[in-house]
Amino acid sequence: MIGFILGMILIGLVAGAIARLVVPGKQNISIPMTILLGVIGSIVGGFLGKLIFNKDAANGFFQTSGLIGSIIGAIIVLLLWIKFGSKARR
Repeated sequence: MIGFILGMILIGLVAGAIARLVVPGKQNISIPMTILLGVIGSIVGGFLGKLIFNKDAANGFFQTSGLIGSIIGAIIVLLLWIKFGSKARR
C-alpha cells in the first residue's frame, strides 16, 4: 500500500510538472498542488483511456501508455483550472 501511494505521488509529480511545462503562461501553484494536479490528471487520463480504448490496469499500473495518459489528463485538468479556477480567485 505504501508503494502504491509513493508511486502515485511520483507519477503525479512527473505528470503535473510536464503539464505545467507544456501549457504556456505562468501557473501560480505550489509543488503539492502540482502533485495533486498530476494525480487528478492520472485519474482523468485513466478514465479517458478506459472509455476510448476499453483497457484497464489489468496489465499493471506502471506502463508507458499510462504515463502518457496521466500527462494528457494533467494537461486537461490544468487547462480547466486556468479557465475556471483562476476566475474564482479574483
